[in-house]
Amino acid sequence: MNQNEYKKIISLAIEREIEAYTFYRAVSDKAKDKSLKSIFNKLAEDEQGHQHTLEAFLTKTPDKIHFSESKDYKIVDALLTPSLTADIKPVEGIVIAIKNELEAMQMYTQLANASADAAQKNIFLELASMERGHKSNLEDIYTNMAFPESW
Repeated sequence: MNQNEYKKIISLAIEREIEAYTFYRAVSDKAKDKSLKSIFNKLAEDEQGHQHTLEAFLTKTPDKIHFSESKDYKIVDALLTPSLTADIKPVEGIVIAIKNELEAMQMYTQLANASADAAQKNIFLELASMERGHKSNLEDIYTNMAFPESW
């Protein structure tokens, strides 16, 4: 894989992180619930951090990009995506966020599967792993919100 191909892959990932940041910031701005506002502010900050990380990758070679593996518990994969409204419930906002991370994970996985170049495929697999980690963290939040233990 040449440098131009590598830069295109990373640039695409950066665009996706910017889109996620913009979405999370918009939800935070519209949220009336303080808890939901706080969660989405944190998600927006995380996505902005991911953007900066990916921008730093533009100066590295593909073999220096590594993300830790995380599990995909598929907790909300079968749930319908709620509509984004001004009075959205916190748990519904988390479902939307998880669905967005799932979509990004699937996109990177599909791009990896379509890649003929091994290094390019590895980059997409690493990006999918990063999004899987976001999804896993959000699923933890969702589980705590949707299924609180009562003693």
